[in-house]
Amino acid sequence: MKLLTHTLCLCLALVLALPYSYEQNDNNELHHDHHVLDRCQGLEMDAVVLNEHGIPLFFKGDHLFKGFHGEAEMFNESFAELDDHHHLGHVDAAFHMHFEDHPNHDHMYFFLDHKVFSYHHHKLEEGYPKEISEVFPGIPDHLDAAVECPKPECEEDCVIFFKANDIYHYNVKTKAVEKKEFESMPNCTSALRFLEHYYCFHGHMFSKFDPKTGDVHGKYPKEARDIFMKCEKFSEHSDHVERERCSHVHLDAITSDHGGNMYAFRGHHFIRRDEGNDTLTANTLDHAFKEIHSHVDAVFSFNDHLHMIKGDKLYIFQDDEPHALMDGYPKSVKEELGVEGPIDAAFVCEDHHIAHIVKGNHIFDVELKASPRVAENEQTISLFEKIDAAKCDSSGVKVFVGSHFYHFNSTMEFVAARALPEQHRISVELFGCDH
Repeated sequence: MKLLTHTLCLCLALVLALPYSYEQNDNNELHHDHHVLDRCQGLEMDAVVLNEHGIPLFFKGDHLFKGFHGEAEMFNESFAELDDHHHLGHVDAAFHMHFEDHPNHDHMYFFLDHKVFSYHHHKLEEGYPKEISEVFPGIPDHLDAAVECPKPECEEDCVIFFKANDIYHYNVKTKAVEKKEFESMPNCTSALRFLEHYYCFHGHMFSKFDPKTGDVHGKYPKEARDIFMKCEKFSEHSDHVERERCSHVHLDAITSDHGGNMYAFRGHHFIRRDEGNDTLTANTLDHAFKEIHSHVDAVFSFNDHLHMIKGDKLYIFQDDEPHALMDGYPKSVKEELGVEGPIDAAFVCEDHHIAHIVKGNHIFDVELKASPRVAENEQTISLFEKIDAAKCDSSGVKVFVGSHFYHFNSTMEFVAARALPEQHRISVELFGCDH
């Protein structure tokens, strides 16, 4: 009896010590409660990789976070065979084979213990999993991180593998392995190539590094949740301006007021740049637009007022500080603009009184001087299924999608274009960040 009691107590202690909570289903089987994992609590991710759509996937234990926000899910929902073939409950490392002249271009590789899995469009390749030594001879088991490095960012197309202090450059064509020393870089628990920059994640911090030398330049390490996560609360040590201008999380909305001052909105925060002044300031929506609180869908400026759309409501604030909400608002988007909310983006070009309203890949014109206002002249946008934000000024229309923006000379060109113009990085070219 004492032995039984001791065993039961030991089992209970082990369950309580596990990092995730469990629930019991109708068949008395235990399963993970994936809602317990919170990316904004400073988790150390096991692996990070871009999928075929350029969306980062963050792995933690047997869970997966997709993109910059959202709850965790079990990784076997997206990559079933990882769990079917190997019951380790975590991914050691991952990378995206992104070399266009390589036969396995656009494949994703996952490393678990001594095995490697190769996926193409979420389907496991025939014959996998295989031994790491078979597919990548000279590369050790139990890796910490991996990242692809195409030429000329590296001397040759290669994959960089990390294991403790050891760094391996693996030539994907010749299969030659060159061992390197990255003395100025911390040990990476995961690594990522994003927007042609290289990031080493360690704990919930990250450092940007040179893939050839491992050199880290600038003010690093930085908080990963500031740049790669859309979290409501941040460390008290975070620099709000640095976080907002360098974040890779998409913008919710952007506009310029009658004085040419720019406002860019993301989550609970916005960043402002005054006309004729390169200085950026950041603040919370609660501070300047308390009635909105967070997450604006679209913003445009008209008649010296900021028109802010959230869900099916339109809020109108004075341009000048303090940004007072006009009496009687919010009102319904349908009532004010003649279109059902929510919408994806809205913009008004200089000296015009037409609001261009974007929903999905459709755009409508609303004559703002008309009463009642009606959404008309519906057109289909050829290049984008969905955009995040847009603004218009004397130079033309800027369209924001993910971490990039695109410039068009006019609204007509934006709607009719059949080929993407040059891609610009929001963090670098709009806000002057170094990555």
